[in-house]
Amino acid sequence: MRVPWLLLAAVWLGLAAPVSAAESEAVRSPRATVTLVSDTDAISPGVPLRVALRLRLEPGWHTYWKNPGDAGAPAEIFFRLPAGMTAGEIAWPAPERLPEGPLMTFGYTGEVLLPVTLTPGAAAGQIEAQATWLACEKICVPEEGIFRLLLPAGSPGPAREAPLFVAADRAMPRPLPWPARIAADGVLAVQSPEISRATVADAWFMPDLPGVIEHSAAQLLATGADGLRLALTPASEFKPAAALAGLLTVVDRSGQRVVFSVAAAPGLLEVGTTDLPALPLLRAIAFAFLGGLILNLMPCVFPVLAMKAVSLAGLSGTARAAARRGALFYTLGVLMAFAVLAGALLAARSVGAAAGWGFQFQSPVFVAVMAWLLFAIGLNLSGVFAIEARLAGAGQNFASRGGVVGNFATGLLAAIVATPCTAPFMGAAIAAALGASVPVAIAVFLAMGLGLAAPYVVLAVTPGFARLMPRPGPWMDFLRQALAFPMYAASGWLVWVMSQSLGPPGVLVTVGGFLLVGLAARVFGGTQNSVGARPRRIGAGLAVVALLLAVALLPALSSVEPAVDRPVLETGADRFSAARLADLRAEGRPVFVNMTAAWCITCLVNERVALAPDAVRRQFAQRRIVYLKGDWTRQDPEITAFLRQHGRDGVPLYVFYPPRGPAIVLPQILTEGIVLDVLARGGGA
Repeated sequence: MRVPWLLLAAVWLGLAAPVSAAESEAVRSPRATVTLVSDTDAISPGVPLRVALRLRLEPGWHTYWKNPGDAGAPAEIFFRLPAGMTAGEIAWPAPERLPEGPLMTFGYTGEVLLPVTLTPGAAAGQIEAQATWLACEKICVPEEGIFRLLLPAGSPGPAREAPLFVAADRAMPRPLPWPARIAADGVLAVQSPEISRATVADAWFMPDLPGVIEHSAAQLLATGADGLRLALTPASEFKPAAALAGLLTVVDRSGQRVVFSVAAAPGLLEVGTTDLPALPLLRAIAFAFLGGLILNLMPCVFPVLAMKAVSLAGLSGTARAAARRGALFYTLGVLMAFAVLAGALLAARSVGAAAGWGFQFQSPVFVAVMAWLLFAIGLNLSGVFAIEARLAGAGQNFASRGGVVGNFATGLLAAIVATPCTAPFMGAAIAAALGASVPVAIAVFLAMGLGLAAPYVVLAVTPGFARLMPRPGPWMDFLRQALAFPMYAASGWLVWVMSQSLGPPGVLVTVGGFLLVGLAARVFGGTQNSVGARPRRIGAGLAVVALLLAVALLPALSSVEPAVDRPVLETGADRFSAARLADLRAEGRPVFVNMTAAWCITCLVNERVALAPDAVRRQFAQRRIVYLKGDWTRQDPEITAFLRQHGRDGVPLYVFYPPRGPAIVLPQILTEGIVLDVLARGGGA
């Protein structure tokens, strides 16, 4: 909650005695330590010098830029100077973007220097400054101080504090060396072959004045071979015929950022933009549908599709109405899951969380529950307990009574277990969805759900498919029991995922849950065909108790310390970090980046099929390619930021940085040939 300036009484007043030094006495508070510093140790008439307000903020606290954004106030400095001495304006370093709930503010954390150039007159003397600033965390506290410097007359030399000014100069925005225009609809265009789709991963604009644009609105970036466009949202003070001044931050593909000072003239500037993270709506929906369709081919979806194969086999040439009804509710279940997932992702993004596709598998509780659910489905298919008719919708009688619920639940399950996989076309569609309005985002995710559900719907409503199926018979029991093993395999894989996240304690909790789920299934199955209602009620009650005990294990996962980082070096990889990537690129080294996760089956298959073969390893060694591997099994904001820089919201992501030229983003489904071809095209050290 923002505290109004005039209602706060906590004001810090420093009345330090003049000192013969290049730094004044400090004004201290629990929030900041502030002094006035100089870059020289003497004053010479006519020779400019610089003084600066030096703010050292405590962890968690921040202060504001000259345009504070949606809230806050900038620091101010008022000078009382010797006769003839004049003061310039504050030279503001490039600020950070500081989201505060639904608001966007601009400011500084840690230590910041606010320099001012002074031009002496004929005489030296005392420099006195009164400064005010706002220190904010969950509340804002206005602070102020009076600072005095007494610099002697003489030949100026570098003061002990001069390196502070050198560091501040490095943080100053650079003048933009290329033409920039601001259109009447708020599109900022910069024409430059150096800032193009080959180099730019992200960009944003901060105006010099408040009220010109909506600070918290998305700024959709479009890049082409000759520059970029940034779609800003005009606010009340925006004037279509006026120039627009501010700071443009550009992030390159390695994560390095440069801040430019921009003075964009009004008018249009043609920039051919072809690399659009924000796809047009129809294209984004088409990509989402294709991505969902391809998800059916991913190994993580196979167990659920296997269950649906059993249900269709059971219907054979009869009960086509039940098949169509089952397909409808299966589709509704898929769509419900995708709508909830979209809402969760958008909600997480709105509060600044680093969430992406498959983010729920970063939760150990979710992984454990999914492992137990797939294990229970496997036990059902193995015949330990019998509610398969309700789950699969086999038979018209069950379809009319409970099959709709079973098909709806199966659709939910299909969508949930699909999320560890990322298919082609999905990356661009998800990036477009998460950067668009809420209705557009929901539409894109629903299109993805329709793609996932489409194959089963086509099979269920196609009359000719029934004639291709064999007659129901004993083979169905054999097939059903055989299909239990993909379920067991999937639950075993999730145990391995848990081991990567929480180590042995997490595995112990998960295995304990397996025992309780198995006990519940056995007790329920052993009594459900008993004569009389009492044994069935006792069996059902004991099964419920066992399941409740399993649920009671889940809070224990929250208290388990995360496992040590997974050993990525077994594949010859170095651990990814943006700093490491930037250093390697500065050295001119070729770099291959692999973003993966333990719960991503597509990632694991790609590593085994395309990255582990000897031919690929030899090329890495011969070309001196550094292999960086990022592990997204648990939440990692740095990896999330890298994914977003490349228009992705999930893994896998493979990027090759050759010694010269632009980065190459590889497909999400790899083969050995694709990798070798990219390495050959990119060259090596």
